[in-house]
Amino acid sequence: MVTDGQERVQPSGVWATAVGVARVRALETERANPLFRDPLAQAFAAAGGLWPSSSPLPDGDEEARRRRLAVSFSIVIRTKFLDDLLQQACASGVRQVVLLGAGMDSRAFRMDWPEGTRLFEVDTAAPLDFKASVLRQERAVARCERITVAVDLREDWPDALAAAGHDLAAPTIWIAEGLLIYLPQDAVELLLARISAQSAPGSRMGLTLGSPGVIERFGADAAPGSAASMWVSEMPDDPVGWLAGHGWEADCHTLRERAAAYGRPISTPPQREERPGGLVSAVRR
Repeated sequence: MVTDGQERVQPSGVWATAVGVARVRALETERANPLFRDPLAQAFAAAGGLWPSSSPLPDGDEEARRRRLAVSFSIVIRTKFLDDLLQQACASGVRQVVLLGAGMDSRAFRMDWPEGTRLFEVDTAAPLDFKASVLRQERAVARCERITVAVDLREDWPDALAAAGHDLAAPTIWIAEGLLIYLPQDAVELLLARISAQSAPGSRMGLTLGSPGVIERFGADAAPGSAASMWVSEMPDDPVGWLAGHGWEADCHTLRERAAAYGRPISTPPQREERPGGLVSAVRR
């Protein structure tokens, strides 16, 4: 229920997938030994109509169930990966965080931040307004200075970010989680070029990339309007070299590798050779 007298706009289009991600994080939070806790995730999922359950699958649709579980698992692992990356960046002295395509990300509220941290959430107005209504309802209090920047990432978002107070002279930790897979290749290149131009030496970046073949395996026969049906971009053949060309020194990991490191090993053998690249951390030199 909306408590501030305003009608909450319901999720639609690409940003509706952010509510589905919140549901996955809520389910992880309910586990006995979760990799992270996201106390606001259930409220986001409920506001979007995805709690306590999401859309049911037809009886006997085991393949669709398998795909959904695989996507949910990847969301859990990538969340943990980027949480760790953010903590490492803060430990190195970075105090400026930018979440691109922030969606229902609640890291400003659920993580412990060093004094002086400024966290910018960049997204279009619709998800930010939806999120704000839920945050008011939950009386959520950020643990750092949180600044929202309502702008389409296809537009001149660097200027909007600068106007909101982003300091070009200070290192930044950039997070693009579950974002690039929805952008065509030319838009991915433009986004990375813009990030690089706004990054002082010592800046860091965390990316999630679609692994090779993921669109073929999950998106080709996905239901219209589902997250997978909107995937258009997979990672380059050489993500380390790709990022080096933009001035970044990168480390790349597979989902399987990180899952094993977090005590959630994938028991099934890989369907094809897995190249590092789906989970990326990078440093600006």
